[in-house]
Amino acid sequence: MAGRESNRALQPGRSVAGTNLEFTRSHNRRVVLDTVRRLGPVSRAEIARETALTNQTISNIVEELEQAGFLLAGEPKREGRGQPSIPYAINPEGAWSLGFHVDHSAIIAALVDLTGKPVAIREIPAQRPSPHSAAPALRRLADELTAEAGIPASRLLGAGVALPVRFGVGAITTAGPTTLPGWDDPDARQHIAEALAQPVQIENDAMAAAIGERLHGVARAIDSFVFLFLDEGLGAGVFLGGQPWRGASLNAGEIGHMIVAPNGKPCPCGNRGCLERYLSLSAAQEFLADQPGAPALSELDGAPSAPVERWVADAAPYLAGAVNILESTLDPETILLGGLAPAGVLASLIEKAEPLPMSVGSRSGRRLPRLMAGSVGHHTVVLGAASLPIFDEINPRFDVLLKH
Repeated sequence: MAGRESNRALQPGRSVAGTNLEFTRSHNRRVVLDTVRRLGPVSRAEIARETALTNQTISNIVEELEQAGFLLAGEPKREGRGQPSIPYAINPEGAWSLGFHVDHSAIIAALVDLTGKPVAIREIPAQRPSPHSAAPALRRLADELTAEAGIPASRLLGAGVALPVRFGVGAITTAGPTTLPGWDDPDARQHIAEALAQPVQIENDAMAAAIGERLHGVARAIDSFVFLFLDEGLGAGVFLGGQPWRGASLNAGEIGHMIVAPNGKPCPCGNRGCLERYLSLSAAQEFLADQPGAPALSELDGAPSAPVERWVADAAPYLAGAVNILESTLDPETILLGGLAPAGVLASLIEKAEPLPMSVGSRSGRRLPRLMAGSVGHHTVVLGAASLPIFDEINPRFDVLLKH
């Protein structure tokens, strides 16, 4: 028996331990905040019913959050007999958050309130910025935004930085024109945090957009979804069971380098026939370069032009195939298509991708379409980046109850 116990102790794997009051309270606090975010304004009794926590626990947590300024009490409402109920909502001015979208040619900064509403936005030019070259600019932008809004640094939850990056030196996806240098370095986050004097989270642009969508967009009541982010490349932010899925090396969602055309177009990653060589803004621009008189995608303001529609017709089957693979692998409630492409182009891609191939997503009684539009536009990523500290504060995290 002793030998068997010794061998068991040497086996690798994740250890799971019991929790304690501190971790339970942190988890319950997030559960309450998330419930108010989704359902508010909502009373203490309604929060208790939704969360299965005791009335006393809810009263203690709500009182704590109200004193901290995160919750705002509304006017009492009398419903039948008994004491009137007080509805609670997220207090927009309970805290603020900074977001930065660092891209190949620009840095966009945003200051948002606790509901994710932008208070101020700035943009400056940049040329493939590294963490060291970007740090002074980020600090300057942060100072300008907080000064303009009159927000003291003590009321900031932190800052989120989103950019086209993949983590892990040596991975094929760190190469190529769609990524930026130096941001996968383990010291990058600490360098930016020291420059800003704030807690900092660094996230790839697709996942940041997905988190913003989960907090403030069409996915706020969707627990499992994939956000396809159409930019110069193609990435995906994955949510499963209300939690972001980042993978073993933080690189989950690298769908742009999934091979869809064996021996197809060469890709900077070293493979051939990668999905983003057919479905991305850079693929569209390459296609349109061969179309006489075709407008740039950035010039489109309404319905796509005839040359753009020809690219859409060419790219839509690849989108449909990607939907089939994602549904068959992850079984999400829906797949969202968003990003920096014009809204009309994304709508046309969704339309032309129909009919979608059969998959587990073809089930009857669906609540949501299999493929639908997500957030689009120039500020999609920066608002997602600004959501990162808010998400960390509000979203329930089951890992705090486990010992890894």
